[in-house]
Amino acid sequence: MNCFLYNSSVGKKLVMSISGCALVLFILFHMSMNLTALFSAEAYNMICELLGANWYALVGTAGLAALVFIHFAYALLLTWNNYRARGTQRYAVTTKEPGVSWASKNMLVLGVIVLLGLLLHLTHFWAKMQLVEIMGGHESMVDGKMVAATDGAELIRYTFSQWYNVVLYLVWFVALWFHLTHGVWSMFQTAGWANDTWYPRLKCLANIVATLIFLGFAVVVIFFFVKANCPCCGGCC
Repeated sequence: MNCFLYNSSVGKKLVMSISGCALVLFILFHMSMNLTALFSAEAYNMICELLGANWYALVGTAGLAALVFIHFAYALLLTWNNYRARGTQRYAVTTKEPGVSWASKNMLVLGVIVLLGLLLHLTHFWAKMQLVEIMGGHESMVDGKMVAATDGAELIRYTFSQWYNVVLYLVWFVALWFHLTHGVWSMFQTAGWANDTWYPRLKCLANIVATLIFLGFAVVVIFFFVKANCPCCGGCC
């Protein structure tokens, strides 16, 4: 099995599909969690506390890190194999598409942007929350003052009050949208579902999932930026 998953192109794509599916499910959960901050800072902070340096959260974090590493490592392997076998053609599929999408030809580049965005996100949030608790602390410096490591609402408020963070995160979300529009349907294609009947349905599903994720994350970023920089009421609306 190990040889099949590593040496076979089908095995590599299967690993990519399984790890990608797990990551998409987590992204949907994370998006739902973030939306809570729009309605209640207390509820959002309660979730942050539940996902702090507790054993189950640490196990989940380690699992997510492993999934990201495996997904990206296998993407590099597939890209390298495709370059060697087919020149510049990358993610080959069995279903003939009426025009190859831009995202399908640039999945690795999009993946690198998504990975860089993830590192930025970890710097802004994980390093000031769960990591602080792992290191035995209880507070982190935010906007020149010490706040509780579980005060995610304050971190969101400050981070997205800065226009440059808003721009960087929106670029990240756009790259994630493109990545998912191809990645989600390709995941089902690897499982053999992308025949002539299911192909358009899966493409539609991929676009819906990608758009839902994009809007769910973007609305939080934009909401807190507008709230912090509202000229009509001094950022207090």
